[in-house]
Amino acid sequence: MTTTRRGLSLLLVAGLGLVAASCGSGDDETPAAGDGPVTITVGCQPPKSNPKEREAWDADVAAFQKAHPNITVEGKDAFPCINPDTFQAKLAGGTQEDVFYVYYTDVRKIIEKKQAADISQYVGSVSKVKDLRADVMSVFTDGDKTYGLPRNNYNMGLVYNRKLFSQAGLDPANPPKTWDEVRAAAKKIAALGPGYVGFGEYSAGNTGGWHFAAELYARGGSMVSEDGKTAAFNSPEGKAVLQTLQKMRWEDNSMGSKQLLQWEDLMRMMGAGKLGMMVGAPDVVQSVNNDFKGKFEDYGVTAVPESEGKFSLSGGDGYMFNPKASPEKIKAGLLWLEFHELTPGQGQFNYQRSKEQGRPVGLPIPDLYGDRAPGQEINALRKQYATVPVDNFAPYVSAQGNITNKLEPPKAQELYAVLDVAMSAVLTRKDADIDKLLSDAEGKANKILAKNT
Repeated sequence: MTTTRRGLSLLLVAGLGLVAASCGSGDDETPAAGDGPVTITVGCQPPKSNPKEREAWDADVAAFQKAHPNITVEGKDAFPCINPDTFQAKLAGGTQEDVFYVYYTDVRKIIEKKQAADISQYVGSVSKVKDLRADVMSVFTDGDKTYGLPRNNYNMGLVYNRKLFSQAGLDPANPPKTWDEVRAAAKKIAALGPGYVGFGEYSAGNTGGWHFAAELYARGGSMVSEDGKTAAFNSPEGKAVLQTLQKMRWEDNSMGSKQLLQWEDLMRMMGAGKLGMMVGAPDVVQSVNNDFKGKFEDYGVTAVPESEGKFSLSGGDGYMFNPKASPEKIKAGLLWLEFHELTPGQGQFNYQRSKEQGRPVGLPIPDLYGDRAPGQEINALRKQYATVPVDNFAPYVSAQGNITNKLEPPKAQELYAVLDVAMSAVLTRKDADIDKLLSDAEGKANKILAKNT
């Protein structure tokens, strides 16, 4: 879950006739998806309360419709884009938009319940689909069938205070790659004086279990078995997560005495310049800057220690198609998605416009293409129009080619609540029995997963 999504709840087509540069370029109008006029409804239009993004969306719709005069795009705004109280009801009743917005964690269930159209015979016309990261596209595929396209993708990293690194005699351009290096750096930062915390960790409000999963994945572990029916975190990797935190808290004294922290607590500490490191996605830096009085230039992001060659807890969102949508609507929707979500320099990747609007440019998300050609082009545009220090994210970006994205487990929030207990125990009790904590959590998790299946 990104920072925005957790904060709120706890916050691509050259084929079919589209030439990316034609939209808004003044070129001759290109043919639409079908012979006759077609109207598509599209979810997650930015709300009027977000005027800059709404302005950009409206401009993109106008440019797209000029290039495709037979297609009308009707955006449906909502904030947040998914309301859990109504989303499932809309799916069950088939009243979702023609092109509807989804979180990655909902996709599998939607496919199983046949609540989205199979777009396999049409998606090949999306020119850049072959360049999308395989682990990202796998979210929307089932066997040889495709049911949607991504809009956003991120994975967890290690957020650190570059200013504190320098003060502690550490090199901010060479952040920790192992947990032993994290421990050593955290001790030096904590030694700066009273109130300084080397490494901060969550352990309440389901956030502790969330970070347990992130650190478990980075070590190569899994939360659940391959079939999703039983817990798998009572493992050497799971034990290592808790052992490291217990040692940092009680042997190193580098985590501070205040524990049972939740989402906002670490953000506030990072913004105040008192926290050296925390696990988080790159948008943590944006939130710290915008909402907690931090400064972009003071922070950096790298990969979660020891995750290279293994996994990183990931998430994101994208679009699927109403199963009632006609072939004409699906083709038109794919044209829109390629233009608005998947084309470098256009739609969400129009960084020149974002800079002109005063929106931050330079964060290394979304990461849809990895180091394939479109990804390299997007990164070059980010750097060209950057309003934040891109080099501060270089360690994170350079590691991505060797990390596989891994989604949250089934029944994620319930499992996270169970593991909050283990996380809080090792951070509040010096003599906490890690083996018993994991065994107890495993038993509770198995009951939750059995109920789920």
